[in-house]
This record gives sequence, structure tokens and C-alpha cells, in this order.
Amino acid sequence: MHARRATPTLLPGDDETIVAPATAPGRGAVALVRLSGARAMTIARALGAFGGVHGAAAVPRHATLSTLMHPESGEPLEQALVTWFAAPRSYTGEEVVELAVHGGAVSPSLVVAACLAAGARMAHPGEFTRRAVMHGRMDLVQAEAVADLVDARTRAMQRVALSQLDGGLSRRLLALRDDVIHLEALLAYDIDFPEEDDGPIAPARIADAVSTLRVALEALLRTAPQGALVRDGVLVVIAGPPNAGKSSLFNALLGEARAIVTAIPGTTRDAIEALLDRPSLPLRLVDTAGIRDTTDALEQLGIEVSSRYVGQAQVVLACGATDADVQHTVQALQEHTEGVVIPVRTKSDVGESTVVLQVSAERGEGLEQLLAAVDAAALQVLPADGANDALLTRERHRVALQGALDEVVAFEDAWSAGALPAPVAAVHLLAAREAISELIGSVDIEDVLDRVFRDFCIGK
Repeated sequence: MHARRATPTLLPGDDETIVAPATAPGRGAVALVRLSGARAMTIARALGAFGGVHGAAAVPRHATLSTLMHPESGEPLEQALVTWFAAPRSYTGEEVVELAVHGGAVSPSLVVAACLAAGARMAHPGEFTRRAVMHGRMDLVQAEAVADLVDARTRAMQRVALSQLDGGLSRRLLALRDDVIHLEALLAYDIDFPEEDDGPIAPARIADAVSTLRVALEALLRTAPQGALVRDGVLVVIAGPPNAGKSSLFNALLGEARAIVTAIPGTTRDAIEALLDRPSLPLRLVDTAGIRDTTDALEQLGIEVSSRYVGQAQVVLACGATDADVQHTVQALQEHTEGVVIPVRTKSDVGESTVVLQVSAERGEGLEQLLAAVDAAALQVLPADGANDALLTRERHRVALQGALDEVVAFEDAWSAGALPAPVAAVHLLAAREAISELIGSVDIEDVLDRVFRDFCIGK
């Protein structure tokens, strides 16, 4: 289901054929150069693709081995597999030609330069996807999902972005907008035809409709915290006294030496962060300075940083080398955090213990059990309807939907109190509809497009 759009306003250069590498630069087997625009096929043939200007007719979506040449000098450039995607059945909705050339620094650059010499223009960041939005191939939420897929560092973010690209969130938003339109229609009928045979619309029917709409908006807004966790990770802080094995545990969980480990107390002076990919939710793992009384000004600053992280954490690993250390750490941390506190004895290879979770970073013992406990604790911070696939993953989503909800609540209050004439109260519904429409891109607002695409990579 695609959003219904106003006719897009073409920006300067939107009628030009653009070119850019669609793969990252560097050493590799294959690189992809993408052309999009009305002259894409003409430019490709000028380079010798599909047999050149007088070559045989190309077949859409069929790769053709072609010898590419510079359009001015005729110098051979590459052996490429060239594929033509006819409009509108292409990524951008325009004529698209993709040239698969050998990877590396030289070949893709030479092919791009030849395309420019043949009349193409270098694409701006995100311009291919922007054109896809303008030609109705996807909406803004799906376009953002493209960027999220490219930037995804965890499986959770990749899954959510893929769902959004498939239209999961867009369908939910379109359904909400349709509900607003239905409510506007009921109100319009009540205003314009109060003397119809069936009578005006019962006030209770409008009240029920707006209540249902408000509940649906609130439910979707409640997914914003989960969306933030998917993007940024659940904050998991490793805390405890000096020499409790915190940095060793941090390194062992990551599988690499990120934190300095010595026998000298107070080695860690600042918080060290790393993102750990997990099947359910990513973990934003933080190693902190050992918490103790000290006269060292620099160490004290590190302890203050540790305390701030503990106060913000969703999960805290209360570490200690002995049972007594663990118990003392748990008691100290519970006063400073609302997160889930997990007691962890960090030296399972030394002596007996009654602590349930015991690990040895040196031997790699107990790490999987600890991660399983952290995963379970992380899921506890999700909202009640956290299993929902349609998540608000960006601040733009949350702000727009909150604006729509505020307008619906304002209408509901005015309608129930009879404080405003129906035509005046209906202005709130119009504002709610426009907020949702801006979110999915079904209105032509250039500054919104600029905000969405400014952080895209070139080639997308």
C-alpha cells in the first residue's frame, strides 16, 4: 500500500540524468555504477553498453556483457555487466541503467567520469531514493528504512528497517490517516446535512470514533521507546569496586581487548562504550571506573561519570570478586538506578560462591549464561505491546505522531464539552491529518524532504 501523494514539485536538476557509484569505494570483486533519468540508456549506449549507439535492442532486467569505452576518446575502459530497468519498474521510477564493473579505486571512477562526459550529472547524497519517493515508488518512512538498512549495525535494527521498507509502519500510518478522514467525513455530514431523513450523525458515534482513533495513536506512540532501544541499544553498565574484573569482563563479552586491564586499582578513568549485537535487542555495553572513595581528582571525575551512567542504565551488572563484594555492590547500586540490577561474581575460578551468575573472563566461563540473563533483563524494559512490528524508530516519527495525537485530543475535548462549533473543532482533525501526511510524505513539503535525505550516502 503506497501513500497517496500530491504532484511533486521538481527541483532544479530533477530532470537531469544522474550517476554515482552504488557500492562502497575500496578493494573488492565488483562495483556498481548507477545511472537514473530520461537519458540513462542514451548515456550507457554512448559508452558502448548493449553494443553501442547502433547495438541491438536491450531487454529489461537482463544483464548484458559489454565493453565500455570513453565517449570522446574511444579508449576502452572496462568489461561490464550492464542491466537496464525500464521506467516505471525501477528503483527510482525512472529509466535506470546499472553497470557492474570490477571493484577497486580506478575502474568505477573511470566509468563514472565517462558517464559525466556523456552528459550525466553526479548524484547528490540520497538523490536516487529521493527520486523514488517523488515518483511514488516508496514513501518517506520507507526511504528512511533504506538509510537504516545501510547503517544497521545490529540484527534488530536490520529486521525493523526491513519491515519498514516492506511498508509495515506505512500501512499502520495510512490506516490512522484513513480513520481521521472517516471522522472528518462524519463531521462534514453532520454539518452539511443536518436535516437529512436519517437525521444528523449521532454525537455518540463521533465520540466513539475519535476515542478509537486516540487509542490507536497512543498505542503506536508507545512503541517509540522500543524503537529507540532498537536503534541505540539497551544501556548495560558494568559497575563495581576497583579490581573487580569489570574491564576484563567487558573485553570478554566483546571478544576483543577494548579496555586496558592492569592489577593497579583505578586504571579505568572514563567510561568506555561498545555496541554488542544480540538476537533480541542490541546492548550498549559500558565499562566504568571502579566506585570507591578516593582523593585522586582525575579518578573522582571518572567515578562521577560512572554514577551518571548507572543512573541512566536499563541494566546494571553489579560486579565483585567475592560474594561480599557482590552483595555490597548490589546494595550500593540499587539506591542509584531504576534499572535491572544483576549480581555477577567475576572470579568463578577462585573459591566457592553462592552467587547465581559467576563468570571467569580469563577462562571464558559463564559468559553465555550472563548474556542470556542480560537479554532477559533487556526485554523487561520494553513496553507492554513491545512485540509490535510497527515501531517508531526516529524522532521525526515521534514528533509528528505526537502532534497528530495532540490535535485529536484537542478535538475530543472540544467535542465532548460542546465548547466549539463543529466547523471550528474540525480544524483540529485537519491538523492531525496533515501531521500524519507529512510523516509518510503524502504532501509535497520540500524542507521535510531535505531533512530526510541530507544524511544519506551518495549512490542511494
